[in-house]
Amino acid sequence: MLNDLFSAIYTDTFSTGIYLICTAVSLVLGAAIAFTVSFRSKTSKSFLLALFLIPAIVQTVIMLVNGNVGTGVAVMGAFSLVRFRSVAGSAKEIVAIFLAMATGLATAMGYITLAALFVVIICIAMIILGFVRFKQRDDLSRDLKITIPEDLNYAHEFDDLFEKYTKASKLLTVKTGSMGSLYKLTYRIELKTEDEVQRFINELRCRNGNLEIAVLMPAVEENRL
Repeated sequence: MLNDLFSAIYTDTFSTGIYLICTAVSLVLGAAIAFTVSFRSKTSKSFLLALFLIPAIVQTVIMLVNGNVGTGVAVMGAFSLVRFRSVAGSAKEIVAIFLAMATGLATAMGYITLAALFVVIICIAMIILGFVRFKQRDDLSRDLKITIPEDLNYAHEFDDLFEKYTKASKLLTVKTGSMGSLYKLTYRIELKTEDEVQRFINELRCRNGNLEIAVLMPAVEENRL
């Protein structure tokens, strides 16, 4: 009984009615995927529209191929061209696209119940993970910008302060300013604790002649594949 529930609704040939059923299921599952991806995250309308339509499009393409090797090779080439014309996406977006394509493949082969169960399981997992806050290692990473006079040897001037208030530090850039009378240093640091940032800045001010100091969140892009 359970095996019959997850079997394909057609074998070798398909009719108009079968096509309409598979397309309707693909659109419903595409809507579920789009809703899940937009849950607790900012996503563009065009991307959600793509997720909504991809299962039905992939399903139709696979049904048209239907064992034809030459057509299959042509479709593969078309998909590769589309991939190279698309912008780089985040890891979550890539997963959503693969999910939509897998759904289209399942419905194209007639496994509509299996496709629905697959989408429900993955979407529930994505929603649950959306509520989970993973502790990131870079929570205390900061960009430290220090302006110093030209006569200050910055090579080891702040080593003791970095050892006292940070777990790690690295000099990223050195830039001159005010016609060469000032140096602007940019460090990537990992704080030991956020509670002593003000004390850290005050001690740095004593070293750089009370010139400008800035502690910023690092400009980190979203994880991409």
